[in-house]
Amino acid sequence: MAYIEINKGKKIILGSNSPRRKKLLEDAGVKFKIIAFPINEDYPVKLKGSEITEYIVEKKALEFKEVKDDEIIITADTIVWTQNEHLGKPKDLVEAKKFLEKLSNKKHEVITSVCFREKEKKTIISESTFVFFKKISNSEINYYLKNFVFLDKAGAYGIQDWIGIIGVKRIEGSYTNVIGLPVSQVIDVLQKL
Repeated sequence: MAYIEINKGKKIILGSNSPRRKKLLEDAGVKFKIIAFPINEDYPVKLKGSEITEYIVEKKALEFKEVKDDEIIITADTIVWTQNEHLGKPKDLVEAKKFLEKLSNKKHEVITSVCFREKEKKTIISESTFVFFKKISNSEINYYLKNFVFLDKAGAYGIQDWIGIIGVKRIEGSYTNVIGLPVSQVIDVLQKL
């Protein structure tokens, strides 16, 4: 079911294989298809916070060599930013455990940038949400890492997963942003393009 009307009848292409981004857009009633290219997500080390995600979404968008007049390509990238440090997707169990220990009993920022690429122009937005974790015990971290998928998630956690349900005290900002796409803001942009 597609409820959201996009101006000028443009075709939306989601440049992401993230099952969470796909579901969020579907649940919002946006009609789209998926075409995604694997990219190297390296970035210049001097970049901080949203500069990182904005750099990566532009890189993802440029993988589309040609954009037709009636198309809008959407690419997105989400990171966890804490204590001036970028926590991306953990490379293994050891790094995942370190990430969760860093987030325990602290506030961190989840940043998602979204690029809307059209034939003649591109628009990039960034959204930040602050997430406050309770003190998560070692046994809770170990239970989560043993029983849930975490390698494909920034900061090694999903707010919608068990660790988010039992560990997140509160958030300030967009909940869907923490999942991987600030849906309300994305729809606002799509309706204006």
